[in-house]
Amino acid sequence: MAKEVTDSTFQGEVLEAKEPVLVDFWAPWCGPCRVLGPIVEELAKDNEGKPVKIVKMNIDENNDTPSKYGVMSIPTLIFFKGGQPVDQMVGVQDKTVLQQKLNELAG
Repeated sequence: MAKEVTDSTFQGEVLEAKEPVLVDFWAPWCGPCRVLGPIVEELAKDNEGKPVKIVKMNIDENNDTPSKYGVMSIPTLIFFKGGQPVDQMVGVQDKTVLQQKLNELAG
């Protein structure tokens, strides 16, 4: 299951992570987020034990981090490596595209 992160845990869970991290910025009221949510959960399950991390951030409960990274539309997926954002996707994405990106970052 994708771990839920907050403004206060983002530094440790994402920026200080040794492995690449995919962050799903979402909100409960967002229709496309509800479509993407199960895909993100499948990715988290498929990648258990692999050198990648998949987390989610509810933008309704956390304002600082989404604004810091310019999240204007949701769902927004940001890939981090070495504490830096390296790629960003907005909207519902295909699971195979996301997995391919994770594989590239972990490689």
